[in-house]
Amino acid sequence: MKIAIVTDSNSGITQSLAKDMGIFVVPMPVLIDGEQYFEDISLTQEQFYQKLESDAQVSTSQPNPYDVGQLWTSILTEKGYDKIIYIPMSSGLSETCRTLSHLAETEYAGKVYVIDNQRISITQRQSVVDALNMVKDGKSAEEIRDWLLQTKMQSSIYIMVDTLKYLKKGGRLTPAVAAIGTLLRIKPVLQIQGEKLDQYAKVRKLADAKTTMLNAMKNDMDTRFKPMREAGKMTLSIAHTRNFAEADIFEKEIKEAFPDIEFTFVDPLSLSVSCHIGPGALAIACAVKY
Repeated sequence: MKIAIVTDSNSGITQSLAKDMGIFVVPMPVLIDGEQYFEDISLTQEQFYQKLESDAQVSTSQPNPYDVGQLWTSILTEKGYDKIIYIPMSSGLSETCRTLSHLAETEYAGKVYVIDNQRISITQRQSVVDALNMVKDGKSAEEIRDWLLQTKMQSSIYIMVDTLKYLKKGGRLTPAVAAIGTLLRIKPVLQIQGEKLDQYAKVRKLADAKTTMLNAMKNDMDTRFKPMREAGKMTLSIAHTRNFAEADIFEKEIKEAFPDIEFTFVDPLSLSVSCHIGPGALAIACAVKY
């Protein structure tokens, strides 16, 4: 049984890295002033931020189901795979998962499994790594699907947003609240607990934001993830939006705070999230591993 692992670029896995890993990545569409681009194909991270900061109209969209279906068909026929595990971004953040689940159930039943395991960015990447390791261990597609679904809520993300500008543009803040927040230099800390992006705390300094996120993660590790931590099954990662220097510093601080937990990735956040929070963001994430 030959099983293919497929994800989308929300995972932060580039096309080049996908080839090295032996997986397939669907590039997510990005609309800029009405023109469609594809992440890591016709649009780089640098180009994206140039457009975002120039006040262009930037939004994200779902991949075309026809194009995804064509990829699945190619993998199952031309590339000789028997089944596909497809790991998209969380259904709590996009309708993509539901759309492609319907496609899989109606036209690829028994061949393609779309896994709604509530992940995004580095936690989604961890799911891809887990699926690959399960393939190497000889697990069936059904066993991989079941494990990914059983562990879907065993992850956590905390994100510091450096500016309120893009939350305002996306309609997530009223102009008045955004203006007051900017004046007071408020840096919101947001969270993703498997579903939508929600507010967690408000701080004014980067140092306070990092302390808040580290304390939140410590609480998670000491409570709901305690058994998995003690079993050596938890991982920690960093995501950011064009904030490389602070990400390097934060990595050292995380390793000092959690010396017993495996540290895995430092990745740029996907453009689908970056579009709403802008540059300068910094995040810590944890996820269970296979």
